[in-house]
Amino acid sequence: MSHYTGTQPIAGSWFEFQHHNRAEGVYWNPACARFDAAAWHAKVGEMAAIGLEYLVLMAVALDHKTFYPSRLLPAWEMACPDPLEALLQATDDHGIKVFVGNGFWGQWDSPGIIANARARARRLDAMEELASQYAHHASFYGWYWANEAGINGLFNEAFIDYARECSRRARALMPHAPTMIAPYGTNRVQADEAFARQLEAMEVDIVAYQDEIGVQKSTVEQTPGYYEALRRVHDQVPQVRLWADVEIFEFEGAVYKSALLPAPFARVQRQIEAVSPYVDRILVYQALGMTNAPDSPVFAGHEDSTALYADYARWLCHHHPDRLR
Repeated sequence: MSHYTGTQPIAGSWFEFQHHNRAEGVYWNPACARFDAAAWHAKVGEMAAIGLEYLVLMAVALDHKTFYPSRLLPAWEMACPDPLEALLQATDDHGIKVFVGNGFWGQWDSPGIIANARARARRLDAMEELASQYAHHASFYGWYWANEAGINGLFNEAFIDYARECSRRARALMPHAPTMIAPYGTNRVQADEAFARQLEAMEVDIVAYQDEIGVQKSTVEQTPGYYEALRRVHDQVPQVRLWADVEIFEFEGAVYKSALLPAPFARVQRQIEAVSPYVDRILVYQALGMTNAPDSPVFAGHEDSTALYADYARWLCHHHPDRLR
């Protein structure tokens, strides 16, 4: 069981410079493209103010362009010439730990991206670049393997090979940096001895399972059973930490084909209550775009995002006042 006896606070969030699905990111992608380094610093400050300890950067490249100066591909044209440097400088200043994602070195939604030879080579070369250029930042805490796995009872062998290869390269570059994956298919996990052996084989430190509430694959009433089963299997391999990836969004229209909107806090509260007894940490997808401080000078998202931010801040003040800054 988790060491928490009550409802856990949100420990961190995913983070993006541009959302990979343009239909989903319509309310915040344009604003983020206009952010300079000072704006990114202010946005990270809003997240620090509500107690976030971790940010998980989804991708350092997207659509065959990078979010940092690289010899591998041309850079995105954004107001900030080096968004990754801006993020890490901001997280250094605000005391937030960052898991740097090593995607997407190919078409992000291609089923074959993890095994594609060119994408694989660029992914590993990029990790060398990232460690060389950014490991001096105190906030460069760990790595995230951004190409998601869909669990169908067990992980497929191609994903296990991908995760293990990335983890071994990460340990060679930054021996003490933890590694993370965030699979979907949480409601289909075969939580048995075979699954435990797969967790060992991937050589990752943290698995943050998606609760899949936002994508309408599970309900809040179902998730406690899923995470209780995961807790039992993770207790067999205690070196692999069990975290949750709680989806704090809903769709404006069709799932995956319309804009993401912030979910009401009443639903989000039920989601974190549901998983709190079983997981070591709760992350959310995601603060950027789904939350904005009231009167934010760096607003990025739907107008309802201020309500989710304010409602969570009030809840935090009541339940975990030490987390507020």
